Amino acid sequence: MTSGSPHVLIIGAGTGGLCLAHGLRRAGISVAVYERYRTRGEGLLGYRIGIGPTGSKALRECLPPNLFDVYLATCARSPRYFNVITQRLRRTASFPLRSETDPAETERSVARMTLRQVLLTGLGDVVHFDKTFTRYEQRDDGTVTAYFADGSSATGDLLVAADGTQSAVRRQYLPHAVVRDAGTVNIATRIPLTAHTRQLLPERVEKGISLIFGTGGLMGVLHVMEFKWDRDGRIKPDVNDDDAALLHGWPGRAHDNTRDNINFVIWSTARRFPPDVMQRRGEDLVQLARDLTRHWHPNLRELLARSDPGSALPIRVATSEPIPAWKSSTVTLLGDAIHTMTPGRGVGANTALRDAALLCRQLRRAAAGDKTLVQAVADYEAEMVPYGFARVADSLSRSGTSGDDPMYKPVVGRLALLGARGYFGVTSRVPRLARRFVDEFYTYRGETD
Repeated sequence: MTSGSPHVLIIGAGTGGLCLAHGLRRAGISVAVYERYRTRGEGLLGYRIGIGPTGSKALRECLPPNLFDVYLATCARSPRYFNVITQRLRRTASFPLRSETDPAETERSVARMTLRQVLLTGLGDVVHFDKTFTRYEQRDDGTVTAYFADGSSATGDLLVAADGTQSAVRRQYLPHAVVRDAGTVNIATRIPLTAHTRQLLPERVEKGISLIFGTGGLMGVLHVMEFKWDRDGRIKPDVNDDDAALLHGWPGRAHDNTRDNINFVIWSTARRFPPDVMQRRGEDLVQLARDLTRHWHPNLRELLARSDPGSALPIRVATSEPIPAWKSSTVTLLGDAIHTMTPGRGVGANTALRDAALLCRQLRRAAAGDKTLVQAVADYEAEMVPYGFARVADSLSRSGTSGDDPMYKPVVGRLALLGARGYFGVTSRVPRLARRFVDEFYTYRGETD
């Protein structure tokens, strides 16, 4: 360790942790990432992340310019509409979204695995796999040592917890921080996009993001994910020359098995699911989804029947509870490790990326001698904690994200459903209200204040 530029240990090679690693490396700050998975292809499926302007701006700030271009080239086709539909595929509302006019100002659809491969690019000597963090020690000389299950350890000047909702670092550092069950369960599936499955969807649903307000407190969401490569991994012939060159030269393609698909997620209050839902997998979980949606449109049920059983995943939704400010030190946290949120506003990954860019800025100032390392951490936390937990609260306020939502109650639920459908129906049909809805969508997802 030196008295100048710090050496930073990042626990977790997720979206936020890898973005931070790139930013620090660009700034000439020594960094090492420790990931519990054994390989770069393990532990993630191809589900969609919506990256809004906040996330894209953070990536542009932290990634090398050529790699940011690769990120743009690997995004799926951007959604053209935000739709609200019924379980019978009747359209309640449809809002046209903005076209791609700026690299960082567009709502982008990204596959988790693809984004991971992009962020791992160029960090081969920085990321250490098969390193399960167990504990840390803060030493009298100001350094901090992380210990791993294989008996190894690593010492640095700052330890950053980027290890997600079940963060082992947080459990030791902030044992009073609570992550609680939000009371809802998701079943996520992925359907190969073929000529047949495409024709099962109305045009606006096929070209957009669609929220399904079903009766009886069962909800869903559909995203169609189309990439610039085909099912064999070959670059599609209609891809422009610049993107084709980027993709041909990107080594991450060899590790990414993501292909065109339809993401289909259903969810409801946990009370609607059998007690063993979190242990179910494969065909058994797909059949459970079909049983729950037995009154839905035949096309939606056929999509579920055609889903890849290996992709079916149960998710118990969790949320963090706000905690009082703590004394800053040589340990800090970012992303879900500190502010886990429900998918209600779709900004979890964006907020983690925002954290990474903010922390990187503060650490650059510490490396330049403008402030001490601990002061840089304190300034980061003073800004991150308020906006992070504000996003947590926002995500819980969205209809259907909490198991106690009126949508799930026997009688009140019908009124709540009618109210939600009525709101979207009126808003989409009044031009002034529709424009405001879309403007607020982008303002929220691009907010950095």
